[in-house]
Amino acid sequence: MWVGIGFALAAGMLWGLVFVGPLLLPDYPAALQSFGRYLAFGLIALPLAWLDRGELGRLHRSDWIEALKLALIGNLLYYLFLASAIQRAGAPLPTMIIGTLPVVIAISANWRNRERDGMLPWPRLGPALILIALGLACVNQVEMSALAAQGSDGNTRYLSGAALAIGAVACWTWYPLRNADWLRAHPDRNPRAWATAQGLVTLPLALTGYIGFWAWLIIDGNPMPMPFGPRPEVFIGLMVSIGLFASWLGTLCWNEASQRMPTAVVGQLIVFEMLAALTYAFIWKEQWPDALTLTGIGLVLAGVLSALRIKPVRRVSSEPRR
Repeated sequence: MWVGIGFALAAGMLWGLVFVGPLLLPDYPAALQSFGRYLAFGLIALPLAWLDRGELGRLHRSDWIEALKLALIGNLLYYLFLASAIQRAGAPLPTMIIGTLPVVIAISANWRNRERDGMLPWPRLGPALILIALGLACVNQVEMSALAAQGSDGNTRYLSGAALAIGAVACWTWYPLRNADWLRAHPDRNPRAWATAQGLVTLPLALTGYIGFWAWLIIDGNPMPMPFGPRPEVFIGLMVSIGLFASWLGTLCWNEASQRMPTAVVGQLIVFEMLAALTYAFIWKEQWPDALTLTGIGLVLAGVLSALRIKPVRRVSSEPRR
């Protein structure tokens, strides 16, 4: 159990790095960061594909199409929304919104899979959702107060950033549910090979997007130097680092934790990602969070952990026994 918790903590600390990238590269468009990150991840997946070549050979055309959908929405589109949100609203609020993912996924599964997995009782789930809403309101109040002197343009950027963060939540709510559906429908397949397959299909998607964005910059007359922007050493180093540590090593640590602990326990530990991301953001800003922000973080954390402790209840059939 303790080894599993250590792996989950390591995964959260590695995944938190993806929230820092947009802060380190504010002069790079979010689309370029998204395509760059997953181009690096796709290249890293190539040697892994050789190790899983036997399992990958068993996949059918429909499986590759499903992997393509998962890679497009769960990888490229998710990070495009997230990077755009952080550049527009700063790191704290998008991080808090992403931190609600375990509960949002639980609610979605409550409706979508209620016949298969049972339902979380709404009366018990309600207080947790209230805690999360109050926590987000606290952080939102702090950020809005900081933008008060910037006028309507600052407020507009902040609100658009919050909307993009919600879009990122939508992408990563759809992804694990759809991914779990495929894994359950193919219990004889290797989950590691399935992850490798998604990395492989990410590579051509990211490469196409990268070239397409480069062409759009030329057509638009944008003076940004390409192919690696105004700070190529920083950009390449950061993309490779995030692709290696967050996309590959972070997932590896999470899989190790999942093998050692019950799913109901390890699912709660995804909050390490939110805490790591907030820590990195405040270190980058060289300031301590104020009391209201800390209160908001505590409320969201309490709400997420409270909701994830609720066990699903299967509906009892009302038909009389014969």
